[in-house]
Amino acid sequence: MFLKRIGCFLIGIIFTPNLSAQDLKVDEPSNLKLNAYLEAYYLHDFNHASQKSQPDFIYNFGRSNEPNINLAFIKAAYASDKFRANFALADGTYMRANYAAEPHHLRNIYQANIGFKLSDEHKLWLDVGVLPSHIGFESAVGIENWTLTRSVLADNSPYFETGASISYTSQNGQWYLSGLVLNGWQRIQRADDNSTPSFGHQLTYKPNDRLVLNSSSFIGNEQSDQDRKMRYFHNFYAQYKLNSFWSVLFGLDLGAEQRVRGSQEYNFWYAPVAIVKYQMTDQLSFAARAEYYRDRDGVIVKTNANDGFTVEGYSINVDYKLSDSMTLRSELKSLNCSEALCSKANANGAQDNVTLTSSLAVSF
Repeated sequence: MFLKRIGCFLIGIIFTPNLSAQDLKVDEPSNLKLNAYLEAYYLHDFNHASQKSQPDFIYNFGRSNEPNINLAFIKAAYASDKFRANFALADGTYMRANYAAEPHHLRNIYQANIGFKLSDEHKLWLDVGVLPSHIGFESAVGIENWTLTRSVLADNSPYFETGASISYTSQNGQWYLSGLVLNGWQRIQRADDNSTPSFGHQLTYKPNDRLVLNSSSFIGNEQSDQDRKMRYFHNFYAQYKLNSFWSVLFGLDLGAEQRVRGSQEYNFWYAPVAIVKYQMTDQLSFAARAEYYRDRDGVIVKTNANDGFTVEGYSINVDYKLSDSMTLRSELKSLNCSEALCSKANANGAQDNVTLTSSLAVSF
């Protein structure tokens, strides 16, 4: 019901019949903005040319050896001094993978949120609804990321969340702080028989236009109330621009979850990642990534292996900006797993996954 009300509100804004000519003057900024995004791709799997699916722990660009759409959405955004709202519907392999646990009528809701400014003097906001995740440096919108495909770290932490966020931005823009109450770990609808809210925080420090430091956390239970197991998670990343050509980024996930309800014993996972970007010209850039993901007890990535799940990966990326709204991207990536999870439905038990992905990202 809440999401329906948001949709009706935004549709009402879009189709309000009494807009005057003054409201639509092109030389004045409009409070309402409509935009769309399309990310088409082709992923070639060198190991299995006939295989159509990527490994289960990959939640972007999940289809192999066929043209496809990773993410396509249309979005309406309204913003004024004291109120803001976003509503977006989407489809693509990203949506089908990341929203698979949601009821069918919610699986195409990319964003649906409203926000209210709580102070006339300070940048203090309350936002409620389906929100972008407060965790990590990679978003669902590929063109915003340094690499074409997402890191294993990003694919196995939330891209979206549902709940309420209260946020504060300092007057000089250097500090951002938010606290969140959520329905769970990447969920619109809370898990069945689960009555416990989840909590999170985000703290970002940008002392200048070269350095970004970020700390984000999640605390919650993803099981039923009867089988409650608390999860504690933290993401840290640092991004630094060395000069006009070179930039570096380091990220780290650390997580722990109770083995059984009330236990003082925990299952742990961790994931470091490093990315280097070289901006050769305004149009042409390159990036290289090295990553590692270790989930010994199968908390996030389920496996039957005695030693859990481990993957290490490397990728090289090239981007060419055709225009302000269109970018052509290509990436060669290799993943090596602790067992045959890197090559789904692999009959010969290979532990590597080598892919070449090309995409065209268009925003308008």
